Amino acid sequence: MAWTKYQLFLAALMLSTGSLNTLSAKWADMFHAPGCGDVPDHTFSHPFVQAVCMFLGELSCLAVFYLLLCHDRRSPEPTMDPGQSFNLLLFLAPAMCDMTGTSIMYVALNMTSASSFQMLRGAVIIFTGLLSVAFLGRKLQPSQWVGILLTILGLVLVGLADFIGKDHDSSHKLSEVITGDLLIIMAQIIVAVQMVLEEKFVYKHNVHPLKAVGTEGLFGFLILSLLLIPMYFIPAGSFGQNPRQVLEDALDAFCQIGRQPLVLLALLGNTLSIAFFNFAGMSVTKEMSATTRMVLDSLRTVVIWAVSLALGWEVFHGLQVLGFLVLLLGTMLYNGLHRPLLARIPCCAHLAGSQEEAGSDAERERLVAES
Repeated sequence: MAWTKYQLFLAALMLSTGSLNTLSAKWADMFHAPGCGDVPDHTFSHPFVQAVCMFLGELSCLAVFYLLLCHDRRSPEPTMDPGQSFNLLLFLAPAMCDMTGTSIMYVALNMTSASSFQMLRGAVIIFTGLLSVAFLGRKLQPSQWVGILLTILGLVLVGLADFIGKDHDSSHKLSEVITGDLLIIMAQIIVAVQMVLEEKFVYKHNVHPLKAVGTEGLFGFLILSLLLIPMYFIPAGSFGQNPRQVLEDALDAFCQIGRQPLVLLALLGNTLSIAFFNFAGMSVTKEMSATTRMVLDSLRTVVIWAVSLALGWEVFHGLQVLGFLVLLLGTMLYNGLHRPLLARIPCCAHLAGSQEEAGSDAERERLVAES
């Protein structure tokens, strides 16, 4: 069935805002501006400030939720299910995981390319699959195990592309790229823990997705904003890529923003894009399907890659293409996108049916990861 204009709009909104989220964060990292006082021109390297902006975007999902709920209740026949009441502290542990994983990924984005950053985030299915078996008692289908193995292979290929590509790329040192790639993969372990916690303790309470994202954003924004204060005094050596070499210098970030307004534009793009991305993604799931949402999420990696190449932020590596294709195949197998093809083959139709339940679980995990 052909998509309606509204469905096309939602798909385009999800693809564009999802791509903009990573691209705007990387754009901010590339600016140079003077700091406070007589501090000379230096790179805008403030991952924790960027993470705070991202959580502000997630927090705005709460406002969107209540606006939609208010609009729905004014209609003659309300259709929106607000979900049941719940204890806000249920979201504290997942929010802490989200805060930690996001902060690590923004640190890593300073060290590697935007396309590698997006591709390596696919590692989340490896750890989610293993943790769901260990702590949720889930049984993975053979196709999901194959998907995990292919994902590992794809990660190796993308990592090799980064390693080999350093001969042609002077924007990052080789040690930075390797550290950044490893940090991204490490962050996916934390994201996987977050997904398992949400699966085990949160989603049995029938919480509306926008409310769930907004509540985690509330905790992340408040806690990380407070943590910026001690971070200002914690020495970090060369790891703290700011003039004072502390874990995070928020004052330096604000001074750089004041002296280079385009940094503020990049941060606003990051904040607004995550809000619209979550709204568009959940609307795509509702209006079309979770499978469509997964396909669009994979396509945004291509958009990020193409834009980065067009802007000269990185150079083309054939091995990265192969790595992405292997990662894409692994993701498709893990999330059950092969089932419709099997269903068309008479002798394999029973295999597609037997994997339906496992695929639904994988789709739910994937949607949490996108948020």
